[in-house]
Amino acid sequence: MLITGTGLMIEFIQRHPDSRSSLTSWRQVMGANNFRHFNALRQTFGTADYVKPHTVFNISGNKYRLISLINYQVMAVSIEHILTHEEYDKNKWRK
Repeated sequence: MLITGTGLMIEFIQRHPDSRSSLTSWRQVMGANNFRHFNALRQTFGTADYVKPHTVFNISGNKYRLISLINYQVMAVSIEHILTHEEYDKNKWRK
């Protein structure tokens, strides 16, 4: 899949260096696959959730959240937010 918004990953890793390996792994797996639909994605990312219209991934064992928009027809994922669990729970990202 084509991944956009990787600049957010770089910024997040600078603030939270312990997220580097998990985010790098996520990017490698996403980039190496062409998921046709959410159910196929869940086979690889079992904890991914669909929060309309976003797909939310647990990163670093549920410590962080990567919020994305995925277009399965064109095989593209856009990283919209990367948050700590606490930031995610405040729901400000939905506005």
